[in-house]
Amino acid sequence: MENSFEEIISSYIENKVGISEHFLSADLATNLKQNLIGLNQKSLLIEAGIGNAEKLSYDGAIRSDSIYWLDKKHNNVFENEFFTQIEAFIIYLNQSCYAGITGYEFHYSLYESGDFYLKHLDQFKNNPSRKYSMISYLNSNWQESDGGELLVHQVNSSQKIAPTQGKTIFFKSDELVHEVLVTHNTRMSITGWLKSD
Repeated sequence: MENSFEEIISSYIENKVGISEHFLSADLATNLKQNLIGLNQKSLLIEAGIGNAEKLSYDGAIRSDSIYWLDKKHNNVFENEFFTQIEAFIIYLNQSCYAGITGYEFHYSLYESGDFYLKHLDQFKNNPSRKYSMISYLNSNWQESDGGELLVHQVNSSQKIAPTQGKTIFFKSDELVHEVLVTHNTRMSITGWLKSD
């Protein structure tokens, strides 16, 4: 577990984008994916909005995915296993990098074929509590032709990241503009933020 934590942190220090190819085990990624599929079959996902509670809006020309917020109150064994992994990473991050993270929030994200999310930052202008963004992908056998890459924009370059199963991405929420390119297949992830008060 700590190897994947160090992999994220060291690649983040090197390139402002931390990547671990196997942050989630194959079993956990598969179980989370099946849970998301089940929630979607029950029509429990909601249209993803833009902004926070104070300035929330919906615009399918900017963002077209659907989400479902994770919560320990759901008492789902696989979501709780994910939370345990995130909490261990936060302890490691705070101890090794003095990050000062005190909380987190995560949701499932589902992109159907044709869905996308245009360029954006993750930190709200009216609320700076989101410090780091994390995305864990749940897509087995993802092909280049499936599209749906995360495109991260930096000053002199851009980085295209395939949403392959088990991979987790980590970057500062207020620093890197990014987008989700049009997907040609069903694309699933857990997306969220490490926060401080």
